[in-house]
This record gives sequence, C-alpha cells and structure tokens, in this order.
Amino acid sequence: MKFSRFYRSAAIASVAALALAACSSDDAADENAGGDSGDQASAEVSGNLIGGGASSQEAAMTAWAAGVTEVHPDLTVNYDPVGSGSGREGFIAGQYTFAGSDSAMDAEEQEQACGSGSPFHVPSYISPVAVAFNLEGVDSLNMKPDTIAKVFAGEITSWDDAEIAEQNEGVELPATGITVVHRSDDSGTTENFTDYLNGAAGDAWTWEAADAWPEELTGESAQQTSGVVSLTTDTDGAITYADASQIGGLSTVAVGVGEDYVEYSAEAAASAVETAEEDPESEGARILDRSTEEEGVYPIVMISYHIFCDTYDNEEMVNQVKAFGNYVISEDGQIAAEDSAGSAPISETIREEATQRLDAITVAG
Repeated sequence: MKFSRFYRSAAIASVAALALAACSSDDAADENAGGDSGDQASAEVSGNLIGGGASSQEAAMTAWAAGVTEVHPDLTVNYDPVGSGSGREGFIAGQYTFAGSDSAMDAEEQEQACGSGSPFHVPSYISPVAVAFNLEGVDSLNMKPDTIAKVFAGEITSWDDAEIAEQNEGVELPATGITVVHRSDDSGTTENFTDYLNGAAGDAWTWEAADAWPEELTGESAQQTSGVVSLTTDTDGAITYADASQIGGLSTVAVGVGEDYVEYSAEAAASAVETAEEDPESEGARILDRSTEEEGVYPIVMISYHIFCDTYDNEEMVNQVKAFGNYVISEDGQIAAEDSAGSAPISETIREEATQRLDAITVAG
C-alpha cells in the first residue's frame, strides 16, 4: 500500500449560534473532552494572540476567534490568511505566536522554530479539496485519478476529450478548451493536491508533492484560495483545486476510488482521516493513504494544522495559546468550524492527543 505525506469563503457562523454553543454550564465546559481544562478555565487569560497562515482556514478562524471570546472575554485572536508558507515563515521569525498551515513543517523549518523549544502540530481543520470547474451546462463530472493528472499536466486540453467522455456517458461535453488555474503562492492546498496526484495517478503525474506548483506546467495562476476560485469563476472552461468550503457555485469532479466515483463531503473526508497514521518526523502531523480504494472515502483531503511551540517566553502567552488551542479542538470549536466552513470534525483520538500536547506547554526556562 502506497502512503504519502498528509498535511486539508464560506458563510461565517452567526454570533447567535456561537453564543448558544458557549452558553453551556461551567461544569459542562470543564468536562468537555478536549475543551478548556479546569485549570485553564480558571486561569487569567487576556491579551492579543496573533497567528497567520493558511487561507483555507479563514472562515473557520473567524468563527473560532468569535467563539473563544465567549469562553475567555478578555482574549482577542487575530489571524492573517497569508497562505501556509508565509504563515510558517512568520511563525519561525516570531511574527506570529502560532501558524495555520495545510502542510506540516519540514525538518529544516522545525529546527529554526521556537528557539530552545520545539514546534508541534495540532490537526484543527479537516476539509476535502475540491476539483472545481466552470463549464457552461455541466454541473458535475466523473474523473479517475490519472485523468485528473493529465488535465492538470496539460496533456488533456479540451473538455470533449475522449478520455473524459468515456467516464461520463450521457453528458454532452463542449469542445471548450481547458484552462488550468493553480496557486501562485506557496500553498499547503497545492501540496495536498500534488501529494494526491503523486500518490494516486501513477505515471500520469511525475512531480513530487510541493507547496509550489511545478514551474514547467503552463496555466493561469492566482494568490490564495479566493484568488483561484475567483479566476475560475470568471473563466469559461477553467478548472482548479481549492478548499471545498470556498468554491462558491463552481461545479465539481467526483473522484475515482476503486470501481466507484466519490463526490466530496465532510463525511467522506472524515473517512479518509480515520485511517491516517501519525507522522514520526513531524509531531502531531498525519500520514494518509492517497491511493485508497475504500468505499465512500474521498482521498483529496487536507488537514490544516495549528502549529505551536512547546515553550513560550511568559505565562501570558502560554495561557493564550492553551485557551485558544483547546477551544479550537473542543466539540464546540469543531461545531463552529463545521457551521461556518463545512469542515469535518476531528476524531476523539486526535482530540485527546492534541489536548495532551497543549496542556504540556510551559514557560521557557
């Protein structure tokens, strides 16, 4: 079985919904698995926590920033959706207290981060990556992994190509040219998508998984998730890859898995994550089987992480990070993300592992 590295704007959840979720009793909040621990709930948590990174998290982050103030009114969270690569760079440089990233830190980045401490990853946001397109008169299509790869590699250049037609009997396909739209900035979404192609498409895709789109491949490009979605929406015949929560009215591809075709959904994404293993080289990150043939599994999935340090300079920062991190992975926090962005909830196992890591954060000695 072939395994590869697994790293994952919708409407914002209403303040009323967040308030309702936060209005449980103090006892219930203390007992909530993966939520604020009793010690953290009683600690003084205040100030401004600053993070930056993956634009895929933008809708969920808005909900989390609002929701955590219902639990800790004196804590403000600001998040800059600059993209995964820039988020990790800002975290390493000390610009951000935490990073949002759709891909895990590599060994070199981990060595540079957190001073005398060490970084770790908290899976916070699980989302399918949609293969989304704009083709007049066509609402959905089936494509096998190698067909998707050939489209994005520029080998299939027209929507009425025989290979696409064979997988979509009865669909009237126009002779419109295909315009591939990819991210111009370093992106964890790109890494997840190219990781899928590398793992599932065989010889049809010869490039390694990477944050940057292969330079030798032609196509149109735009920055951040909103940019590629906007460009695809404005271009007849265009196709792109993006966090499914932010594709708007674009049509989507049902992906070949075994003998079936699977449409993206939160449930199908969660099924993929259930079989993911922990990455021994990046604490808290996961490894996914991209070439799965399991029924009902959607394999183009990303886990978007929050990356924290295991030590911070002072108690105020420690309390801020623990409060926010524990809220995000709590049941309330995951519901807020699902309501705002359609993400899949993390599993109880992931929640328990993340809680242990967050609760172990200390002041640097």
